[in-house]
Amino acid sequence: MINAGGNRSRSLTKTIDWPLVICYLVLVFIGWANIYASVHSAEPASIFDFDSRSGKQFVWMITAFVIGTVILFFINPRVYEGFSLPIYLATIGLLVAVIFLGIEVKGSRSWFAFGPVRFQPAEISKIATSLMLATFMSQLGYKMSKAKDFIITALIILVPMAIIVLQSETGSALVYVGFIFMLYREGLSGWLIFILGMAILSFILTLTASPFVAVLVLAGVASFCISLYAGKFKWWLMIGIPSIVLLAFLPMGMSALAELITGYATEAEAIEAGVEKLPFISKIRPVYILLAVVAALIPFAVYSAFRQRNRFTYLALLAMVGGFMLVYSADFIFTDVLQDHQRKRIEVLLGMKEDPSGVGYNVNQSMIAIGSGGLTGKGYLHGTQTTYGFVPEQSTDFIFCTIGEEWGFLGSALVILLYVFLIWRIIADAERSREAFTRIYGYCVACCIFMHLFINIGMTIGLMPVIGIPLPFVSYGGSSLWGFTAMLFIFIALDRNEKKYF
Repeated sequence: MINAGGNRSRSLTKTIDWPLVICYLVLVFIGWANIYASVHSAEPASIFDFDSRSGKQFVWMITAFVIGTVILFFINPRVYEGFSLPIYLATIGLLVAVIFLGIEVKGSRSWFAFGPVRFQPAEISKIATSLMLATFMSQLGYKMSKAKDFIITALIILVPMAIIVLQSETGSALVYVGFIFMLYREGLSGWLIFILGMAILSFILTLTASPFVAVLVLAGVASFCISLYAGKFKWWLMIGIPSIVLLAFLPMGMSALAELITGYATEAEAIEAGVEKLPFISKIRPVYILLAVVAALIPFAVYSAFRQRNRFTYLALLAMVGGFMLVYSADFIFTDVLQDHQRKRIEVLLGMKEDPSGVGYNVNQSMIAIGSGGLTGKGYLHGTQTTYGFVPEQSTDFIFCTIGEEWGFLGSALVILLYVFLIWRIIADAERSREAFTRIYGYCVACCIFMHLFINIGMTIGLMPVIGIPLPFVSYGGSSLWGFTAMLFIFIALDRNEKKYF
């Protein structure tokens, strides 16, 4: 009995990643303390007051610890791989059902309500998707380069993501983009990630500058990549850069020419002045000339790629054309697809509108709170922005500004470093794993936590739009805490199971 107990004790010590567990616990208790700070008044109730959010969070914490313990010690880790498909399909069913049967919260129909308890299926969808990806991608013979495997992998991610978008939960849907880092680790071409980045840049340039600027940047980047890949970078320096610079002055040149001929720089000015008939040049948009120039050069690029059997050029040209299509659909997406509150948040974020008392109020007050914290903060429970409730949703989406005001730069940096350690530890354990299922699932967990961290903190300091996404383990809420706890402890259990036998 003594030996058995000793072996069991030694097994617990060696197989469980205790630094990861301790980091999780520290973040959870930091969250609880700051939830209390964000809701306490001048005459604060006890942190254990179950009528307040801090008391309710304490209940969620205890139940989360029970969930973590059950996952770690009472459920066979092999279950997750075997039942990943039923779990995934059941989760898809819940995501669809909540659209019709759920309650509406802040314009989003993504919550089930059972009396005082609310449940958000989107939180467990990340776990189900991660398990499904790990199961499918760890199958013998799987290759990212196979069209069939790639399409199925993409569908596993896109199906729940699309349903969540239909719930008007853009923030939760955006987290799924983070899976691209896991796909890159498993063999996805870095060029696809680059293309995604260029698509986002093109969308932003179209909104903030003009379609002409977006098309010019796309054409310039595509020509640079093609010349670099083909070993003709010197030609691009001698011909490409001067051509791009000349084309950049095209709107100015056409405006000057139109003014010389008609006396008006633009068609709008001429119409406003009452001119009825304008010369053809006044009606030509510079972007059309730019597109014509690019279209004239594409056949030469295709011919050169055919002679050199350069497949990359075809893909680059296809990506460029897709980018042009995105540029001319950006206005439709922004106007007709995005909801009004989403458009306003993006406009404020990109500096297209100033609205410090409207949709920009939360971010403005959050930055004031964080900035007022200085180096060391105002002290626990002494934050004025926090105490007097200037920042809405301060215990949930904007919990980080409580940390920034009361703990200062040093406290904020400490919290971020804890997250960095948590993500690094998950990736390190995943890389040491001998089973592809554990490795892929570990990377999925790390990606989800990173995306939540990046978006939430970026949101509180004005670098991301306000899209309502919690800070893992720290923000108030049972669904979020349970979901992230289950996700993390499934990985710890998988990692522990491997260490038992190696």
